[in-house]
Amino acid sequence: MSYVDEVIESVVAKNPAEPEFHQAVKEVLESLRPVIEANEEKYRKVALLERMVEPERQIKFRVPWVDDKGQAHVNTGYRVQFNSAIGPYKGGIRLHPSVNIGIIKFLGFEQVFKNSLTSLPIGGGKGGSDFDPKGKSDREIMAFCQSFMTELCKYIGADTDVPAGDIGTGAREIGFMFGQYKRIRGVYEGVLTGKGLSYGGSLARTEATGYGLLYLTQELLKLNGIDIAGKTACVSGSGNVAIYAIEKATQLGVKVLTCSDSNGWVYDPDGIDVAALKEIKEVNRARLTEYKKYRPNSEYHEGRGVWVVKADLALPCATQNELLLEDAKALVENGCTAVCEGANMPTTLEATKYLQEHGVIFAPGKAANAGGVATSALEMSQNSERLSWTFDEVDAKLKNIMINITHNMVDAAKRYGHEGDYVMGANIAGFEKVADAMMAQGIC
Repeated sequence: MSYVDEVIESVVAKNPAEPEFHQAVKEVLESLRPVIEANEEKYRKVALLERMVEPERQIKFRVPWVDDKGQAHVNTGYRVQFNSAIGPYKGGIRLHPSVNIGIIKFLGFEQVFKNSLTSLPIGGGKGGSDFDPKGKSDREIMAFCQSFMTELCKYIGADTDVPAGDIGTGAREIGFMFGQYKRIRGVYEGVLTGKGLSYGGSLARTEATGYGLLYLTQELLKLNGIDIAGKTACVSGSGNVAIYAIEKATQLGVKVLTCSDSNGWVYDPDGIDVAALKEIKEVNRARLTEYKKYRPNSEYHEGRGVWVVKADLALPCATQNELLLEDAKALVENGCTAVCEGANMPTTLEATKYLQEHGVIFAPGKAANAGGVATSALEMSQNSERLSWTFDEVDAKLKNIMINITHNMVDAAKRYGHEGDYVMGANIAGFEKVADAMMAQGIC
């Protein structure tokens, strides 16, 4: 049995009932076979892969809090500090009922390679809780966040582990967590990113993941001889990533036809109205059923269905495993040119393989959505220097990072004889830097 197969088998055996983590490990290690087989004896001797798939630290804790009626509740909190070979752990905090240790490990594992791709000195980690912020008052959110940080603060710090936002964790939640960290630890440091501008946040952070997705998509299409201007796109999601992906796509001359939330999806033949979408989701915190009030010519549909709309580009920006094999078939049938992932692992392995086999340009999330963590690292830099950069300065740095990621991904695939396989290219480019650092630092 090959080294890769041994490690995959071991991961499944040691981590039962964690299918998302199994999926992430399989996807990464399978695509790394050419590199690992070329260095198998060296890597096996130092158990490189075994160390790479095992988190350096896993923290699980209870989070008790009291609602507005005086009722106490208990949620479970997690922080997985996966790999610090190239810098402090860096990765978001996800607040969603679906959160469990397997999902946090899958996200943390992916984060290691995504962070490496940015070429910035940040390691990989992830955290979260099964707490659902939807429908909670500001006071209830604050009660949860303060309780969560009361425990988490023991394990994080500006040079140790710097969490950020994620699904369910926006500026409000980051603010409450930062205040509690400062209160307990008695230090004012850049321990969280995604902070408000008045207390150390970075301009362009809100836009970063969505904008970065389009910078990479534009460059990748350009390298394939395609101009992004004049194209149509389907986007899933209506959260932070989707909104700003739609905004930047529109600025680049793309007509975005769809968006979605957990209840249903919108088709707007005239192009999604970004201002209306922002008002519905960021101001009113409402459902997409409200969109038709702004654009009577649009259609609202319950359930899933974004990927049946004919478009040149598909940008999944909602959640993991949202683009299934039947969706990939629909995209291919409709002549889709490229699928670029705005969310973390939104495309199943079967769907990814089908798209690649049918000539669709496919950019994996660890490269395509790295703009968020890249700008988080830029926020860390500003905090360390006690400086604030302008929006244009941050945006220019973000664009350069995403262009560099695109070229590194493309070049890595070429080097190992798999030109056009950007999943392999992204994994190899991210892996090589982490592997070199781990080898240099000995068995630790």
